[in-house]
Amino acid sequence: MELSISVVIPNYNGQELLENNLPSVYSALQYSGISDFEIIIPDDASIDNSVHFIKSNYPEIILVENKTNKGFAGNTNTGIKQAQKDLVLILNSDVKLTDQYFSQLLKYFYTPDTFGVTGRIVGLSSDKIQDGAKYPKYFFSNIAATTNYICKTQSSLYSLFLTGANALIDRKKIIELGGFNELFNPYYGEDLDLGLRAWRLGYKCYYEHSAICRHPNSATIKKEPPEKIKIISSRNKMYLHFIHLDSFEQIFYLLRLLIKIILKAVLFDLKYLKSFWIFLNSIRECQSYKKRFYDLQQARNVRLSIRDVVALINESNKDYQIEKF
Repeated sequence: MELSISVVIPNYNGQELLENNLPSVYSALQYSGISDFEIIIPDDASIDNSVHFIKSNYPEIILVENKTNKGFAGNTNTGIKQAQKDLVLILNSDVKLTDQYFSQLLKYFYTPDTFGVTGRIVGLSSDKIQDGAKYPKYFFSNIAATTNYICKTQSSLYSLFLTGANALIDRKKIIELGGFNELFNPYYGEDLDLGLRAWRLGYKCYYEHSAICRHPNSATIKKEPPEKIKIISSRNKMYLHFIHLDSFEQIFYLLRLLIKIILKAVLFDLKYLKSFWIFLNSIRECQSYKKRFYDLQQARNVRLSIRDVVALINESNKDYQIEKF
């Protein structure tokens, strides 16, 4: 059975990036013999010439024009809702696909429990790896997800989550999960949250080393004020832990967070205190989101915790010599 693909490329002021990278998407689709596809660009109220460029040069692309800036999760979700094909590729506008990219990934979706797969990200002008499989660093009540890993003898690995830069996902499954959690807008942590929900619902996330795409060092978020980035990042870590930790571990996390808040107050760390204040004002939304996911688990008769997910991934790697970076 030939699989069809919806390529969703969220855009914000990315005309130059689209000019440079859209041809690689068409080339990769053609190389892999994928004839049934659509390209969807949700535009996050860009103020550059992106919309005019798309309409003038790629009239076949489905353009979703958001009137207000929604952030990554909100903007991407508008594109996912438009998707009609079997699979959805969520692709950053600054990513250039290699011709062989899709041909290495489609095989995963003939397994029913596959949620999605992500490929290897290297530099634009070098083969230095920027992103590999995501290693599950987890300690009691502490989720960390900044470590990548690869294996020189194994191309296919489990990944804790699929990087938002290039993630090929089963459309029905991401719709079932409700897409990205828009609490995490404008950025940071939404891809990790999605991956954790997929795993905890009994699906699997993969990394395929032989599927390669090229990407410059991240520049978009670096344009944002450092203070804003720090506040959002800290707030989203609080969201993530509150949503995904249960029972005693959640209580322990909140106690540890309270102690940290006291120390930050003594040190007069206003940025962290602001993050905590936003988190407190969003507690009801977090609780509602947590309950909706719990109900989804109950409906599927699956009750996996983060601890279960980490154990499963680590067990899969016990016979491999992995390299972390």
